[in-house]
Amino acid sequence: MIRFEVAAEALLRSRFALSPAFELACLLRSLDGRGRGRLPPAWAARLRPAFERLRAASDLDAALALHTPRGGADFIAVPPRGLAQTWAEDLAAVRATPPEQARAEIARTLAVQPVRDPGVRRILDAPDAVERIAVALDLAWHELLAADWPLLRAVCERDVVHRVGLIGEQGWEAVIAGLHDGVSWRDGAIEVGVAGGGTVALAGEGLLLIPSVFIVPTLAAHTAPPWPKTLIYPARGTAALLETPPAGPPQALGALIGRSRARVLAALDTPASTSQLARQLRLATGAVGDHLAVLLDAGLLSRARSGRSVLYQRTALGDALAGAAGGAPAGTG
Repeated sequence: MIRFEVAAEALLRSRFALSPAFELACLLRSLDGRGRGRLPPAWAARLRPAFERLRAASDLDAALALHTPRGGADFIAVPPRGLAQTWAEDLAAVRATPPEQARAEIARTLAVQPVRDPGVRRILDAPDAVERIAVALDLAWHELLAADWPLLRAVCERDVVHRVGLIGEQGWEAVIAGLHDGVSWRDGAIEVGVAGGGTVALAGEGLLLIPSVFIVPTLAAHTAPPWPKTLIYPARGTAALLETPPAGPPQALGALIGRSRARVLAALDTPASTSQLARQLRLATGAVGDHLAVLLDAGLLSRARSGRSVLYQRTALGDALAGAAGGAPAGTG
């Protein structure tokens, strides 16, 4: 167990971020059979052929060799700066890794998990190891994750919107306690049930909180540089997204207000912006905006500004209509 000792100043400086590189790392570990997260059979079956093809045709095995059960080389998954983090930024950071840092991290990783494949070892020992690993990771991103990323990002963004709302309504203690069964707030500290243990003082730097889709059902924490003090937790809605085949809106609701409009209403079980809904439902942003306007005029939705975004949520009338019709989460069909 890790115990993060929290001061009031640390909470004020705590923040949320998204990490495309971490999601890719989790996905690769799961497909390789060494991840702590559980990749549902349907996703594994869909992605594994491309994964195996990449292993045969690229230097992906060298990148996989830098993953260990409790972490691995830091330069292949750098700390994110905020909620707008992109894969292009993560890839640029990988490529900018100083050679001496990469060599040190590779050596440290291989000391924990030796590589017996001579071909992989040659890549890791090569002067251009960082670039070859970056190329392999970029191929993996585009082959395995890029197409799904808008939907996965929308899930993570909606998680953050929900938790930021909780801060205003119930305070940080409620937010922390609701992250995961393995996280609790006790005696002025955040206790996290992950391997490693020890007490870590947050001092004034705050805690970086990162929702993740592919870490389900576990947790991860960083307590040492180059990462800030970080807690990575499963995003809300991940189980429904990964484990349940997408379901359309209830038939009766679709017959009443139209199928696409019903999907929008059903999806708003938690607040979301127009762009988040468009990514989740894979509809044109303009079309989603038109549906939201009709639902808003009908009194089924309300809206409020949060930072730069306008968030929509169901009213009591909207909840009643969705619930009376079955209220299932919206899918992509």
